[in-house]
Amino acid sequence: MKITVIDFETANRQRASACSIGIAVIEAGEITAREERLIKPPKGFGWFRPDFTSIHGLTHETVRSAPGFDTVFHELRPHFEKALLAAHNAPFDMSVLRKLLTHYGIGFSADYICTLALSRQRWPQLPSHDLRTVAHHLSHHFNHHEAGEDAHAAAQVIRAIQRTDGTSFAERLRPNMRRITCY
Repeated sequence: MKITVIDFETANRQRASACSIGIAVIEAGEITAREERLIKPPKGFGWFRPDFTSIHGLTHETVRSAPGFDTVFHELRPHFEKALLAAHNAPFDMSVLRKLLTHYGIGFSADYICTLALSRQRWPQLPSHDLRTVAHHLSHHFNHHEAGEDAHAAAQVIRAIQRTDGTSFAERLRPNMRRITCY
């Protein structure tokens, strides 16, 4: 089973304002691909809130020459095809993906899971299940709010659950799967 973990950073509260995407692909329990791309937000969505910039460090100048999401998705699409998608706090990242796919008129459909929900089930004793806390629990150090680093950290959550659950991993996923579809 191929699992593609994604993470977006946005310029502001608008879901179409994605300015960075990170992915980490898991196949047979190993990370086989890892990428991070800057994205130039579509016209009308590219203003950068200072509080968002203070979190991820990206600015209008950073993405000025970056391709739009339509180009980036076309390049990354092989990683998305025939894959189960995943994200930490998937409702956010999937809403960004859905908004961008819709904005650019890109058809796509896939099942997805949320590593936040999975971590709550697997490690209920943790004081919090934000990505930093769960990664720390797994002894995984990363630069939080860099899309590629966040996707890789969420991939470590999946890999840890795969290792501990073994053959029952797929059973854990089934009730947690949702679907994203854009025409």
